[in-house]
Amino acid sequence: MSTSPPFRADHVGSFLRPAEVVSARQRRADGEIGPGELREVEDEAITDLVRRQEDVGLLGITDGELRRFMFHLDFLEQLDGVTVSEGEFLARFRRDDGTEVGFTPPTIKVTGPIRHGHPIQGADFDHLASQVTNTPKVSIPAPSMLHFRGGRQGISEEAYPDLEVFFDDLTAAYRQEIADLAARGCRYLQMDDTNLAYLCDPEVRERTAARGDDPDDLTRLYCRLVNDSFRDRPDDMVAAIHLCRGNFRSAWVSQGGYEPVAEVLLNDMEVDAFFLEYDDERSGDFAPLRFVPPDKSVVLGLMSSKRAEVEDADDVKRRIEEAARYVPLDQLALSHQCGFSSTVHGNELSHDDQWTKLAATVAIAADVWGS
Repeated sequence: MSTSPPFRADHVGSFLRPAEVVSARQRRADGEIGPGELREVEDEAITDLVRRQEDVGLLGITDGELRRFMFHLDFLEQLDGVTVSEGEFLARFRRDDGTEVGFTPPTIKVTGPIRHGHPIQGADFDHLASQVTNTPKVSIPAPSMLHFRGGRQGISEEAYPDLEVFFDDLTAAYRQEIADLAARGCRYLQMDDTNLAYLCDPEVRERTAARGDDPDDLTRLYCRLVNDSFRDRPDDMVAAIHLCRGNFRSAWVSQGGYEPVAEVLLNDMEVDAFFLEYDDERSGDFAPLRFVPPDKSVVLGLMSSKRAEVEDADDVKRRIEEAARYVPLDQLALSHQCGFSSTVHGNELSHDDQWTKLAATVAIAADVWGS
């Protein structure tokens, strides 16, 4: 089994929040405890989470995003020039049974020049690295998360009359953050991106075009932003990208196979690994993997973090074999399609369920690639 990232059995990043963390966050919001006391609770929970991950057999170890409210918000709001306010629209997430879940996420806008005023993940990485035996992994939102949802309307024309200057400032801020993490010893860094996966959905592509943005141009732009952000990383830092179609309380937003973005994404994006959702028919078939170059890996998200049921091992192995028709088995790995808790709310399964499913992931990977 691979001893360097991405690992044959890997994980996207987030875990269900322990009750003590949820309680402490609420007490902090109510002014009952200070930030230091909240961090002590989080530190203790992360130390336990690291042990659980290593016990189940994972080699890439995250802090579970236990300190975050949402996978992207807590990072982006720490960039100078970003303003977060109460949500302005209701997002509708769909479940496979036809029901919907409504959620009004906070609104993120660019109201001033983007600057990297201070390290964002640094202290969190330091604690994680001090606890792990194996490889500490950090997940951060992709830079496109500050552009796609609001488009031109979400970026101050006073601060940025020219969007190219905005993109330059944004990627410069990311390079500073990545340089800080690298200096602290981070060698496994993943960016999380919903937008490139959304651009696989015909309906989303139509809406994007209707607002004046060409979906294909955005695909190339978002690849460029990732490349510009990672361009100064150390040679031994593994860079990964995770594509997600929505992951909120076991519900989703978009659907559609990777064909509309695959050739540009898999060839032009200069990362080492792609974490791709493949847990159900919404993600399409494996044919787009024919574009994967020989020097890149694909982590197949064949397990579902949205359901408590453990996937049948033989079915998963069969699907890995199907994917291997398009890209060599040695370039593949296995994970869940997303984390268990992209937001503090978490998916609708238990803590025991997530560990049972992760143990199954490790076992299946060991059967396929060897232990």
